[in-house]
Amino acid sequence: MPFLFSLIVLVLMVFSLVDIIRRDDSQVKHMPKFVWLLLVVLLPLVGSVLWFAIGREYPENGIQLGREPRQRTAPSSQPAAPPARVDTRTTEEQIADLDREIEEWRLRQEIEKRKRDRGEATDSGTHAE
Repeated sequence: MPFLFSLIVLVLMVFSLVDIIRRDDSQVKHMPKFVWLLLVVLLPLVGSVLWFAIGREYPENGIQLGREPRQRTAPSSQPAAPPARVDTRTTEEQIADLDREIEEWRLRQEIEKRKRDRGEATDSGTHAE
């Protein structure tokens, strides 16, 4: 068990040292890089934990895991569908709107019927003359 703990501390120390060396000076907080290097070498476990906890600057959008961004294989020939519209009306409001639409449809049908009836009446009136 002590061998495993020592191995973990060694790996953590090496990872910390590599991270410190690769960092730009502007990305190191609280102490210069050289002091961080000494701290990690002299106190491997404490220095490594302190380095990752307070010594390095993390990006605003979180830690980047070495994954490459997903790329689209081929653009589709069809345009992307617009996002679905979310209806925030209550059920009663929806029913009332549907009733108004039905009434409007019925009135339009009646207007069309009256126009046809008037058109036929005027056509038959012109033929009589």
